[in-house]
Order: sequence, then C-alpha cells, then structure tokens
Amino acid sequence: MTASNYCQFCSVVSKANGEDPIGSAKATDTWIVVELPLPWLKECLILDSPLSPAFQAIREGNTKLTAIAIAPDRQYSIPGYTRVFCYQRPSQLFAQFDKQEFLVPEDELKLIVSALLQRTTLDFWEKYRQQTQNIREILVCTHGNIDVACARFGTPIYEKLRKEFATPENLRVWRCSHFGGHQFAPTLIDFPTGQVWGHLESQILPALVLRNSPVIELRRFYRGWTGLTKFEQIVERELWMQHGWNWLNYYKFGQILAQDTANDPWNADWAEVRLEYAAPNGSASSVYQARVEVCGSVMSATNSGEKAIAVKQYRIV
Repeated sequence: MTASNYCQFCSVVSKANGEDPIGSAKATDTWIVVELPLPWLKECLILDSPLSPAFQAIREGNTKLTAIAIAPDRQYSIPGYTRVFCYQRPSQLFAQFDKQEFLVPEDELKLIVSALLQRTTLDFWEKYRQQTQNIREILVCTHGNIDVACARFGTPIYEKLRKEFATPENLRVWRCSHFGGHQFAPTLIDFPTGQVWGHLESQILPALVLRNSPVIELRRFYRGWTGLTKFEQIVERELWMQHGWNWLNYYKFGQILAQDTANDPWNADWAEVRLEYAAPNGSASSVYQARVEVCGSVMSATNSGEKAIAVKQYRIV
C-alpha cells in the first residue's frame, strides 16, 4: 500500500488532523443485534435480511433504533440456530441497557425481530431465551462493504480482543456491521453500558476492557454514551473524567436547555446542557449544567476516498 492510498482512509485523515470523536455516538433507545453470515452487502441487509423490519422502522422515523449484524463465531454459534440480542433503555434515568438474548431456529428469525420491534408479548419466545445478562458483549465494526477503513483497521482490533480478552462465560467479542462513524475506525460498542469507542489503538485495549487504569487514558478514544445525545455526550465525558470508573454505575439523564438555532441542531455552535445523576445505592445525586460551544474546526473525511471537509470541534466553558 502506498502512502498516498493509505492517506485516503477517512479514519487516517480524521485522526491525523486531531478530530475529537466525542459526541459522535448515535443516541439509541433500542438495539436489535442479529447473528448473520457474511458478506453483509448494504442493500441486502436493508431490503432482504432478517434485519429488514428494523431498517424499515428506522426509515419510517424511529431515530432511536439501531440494527446491527454480527458474524457467526466458531465458539459461540450453534448450527441451525441464530443468536438475537435486544438491548433497551430501561427508564429515563439509567446506567446500562437491559439485555435480552434469544437463540432461535433460523426460519423463525424475522418473526422474533418483528415481535421485539412491536414490543408484543414474548411468551412464545421464552423457550429460546438465554440467561446471559452477566455476559458483556463487545462489537467491533469490520464492515468493509460500507467503508474500507472499518475492515482495514477494525479487523486487527477485533482479532486482538477476541484472542486475548474473550471468555465465553464473561466477555464475548463479535465482528459487527456498520453503526456509524467509520471516520473513527477502528470503532466498537461495549454492552451493556452502550459506550462507543473510536480511533482505537491496541495498547489501550487492556484499559478499556479491564477498567483498571485511570480513565483519562481513554479520553481521546471515547465517542460517547449512547444513552445521551451529541452535546450531552460531550458533558458526560467531562463528568466521567472527574468521577472515574464508578461513574459507569451512576444513573444518568441529559437534557438540552437551549441551543443555537441558526444552524442545524447536530451542527449547532453552542448548547446549554443539563445532566443529572444518581448513585445506585442512593448515596449521592446531583445536577450539572454546562455550556458547550465551538472552539474551532479540523479537516476530516466522512468516507474513505472523499474530499476532506471542515468539522466543528467543541469545548465546555
């Protein structure tokens, strides 16, 4: 690979120019994650796969829904059956997503996806339910059909996590399809917290997985917590840096009090944010208020091979 070609990767451009990934995680209330064999062609995933009902719901306006495919794994997968995860926001103030997992016959896959989307009774599916609430799931995007950067940089991160950290009883690591932000490849989602990471480097993976290093080491890799929206995520990162790892156990809720109306809401120049939290044992609770505003811009490429554009960067004042 020539230096010229290497610099065409969107994530290389983003990282070289110092783009801060915070605030780029999609705010989500429900995740539908389905085990599907490769290759994941975009049009087939959307129009002709067991995930099609979820993508249809997204097209119809369910902006707080995300659908993801995961690749079968020789250790986790069972022939003839397909694994389905549903992660849902349990309440307004929360710390992590509620997990449901099912192992269903392949010919019943679309039916259970539809049932989960419609939130109908799941009595019929109880026989397929798996008691795996204790298992942490890490999904690494390697979806080269969407952007080559995800395959080029995501695959080595997946392989290292899978080989050095995965245990069937406590932590499973999966290759997954696109969930946004390939300019931050390699990128992953950590469940059940719903934290999203980007611009990952192999040396910081122990800190991310084991959570035994100062959180400040992970600051520049944090894309945000998907329980919050963009500007709320920017404030949440600062509070996490102050509180340390215990912050992940705190119930949190964010709110935009006021915002620049001259620009698109996602691209606003400023926002006033209110973020409240409560410790799970009731020992502490508080409300933080902060102003987030533009502090400059950097050049970044949204997709590999495309021309770089100016992207706003933010700070808390």
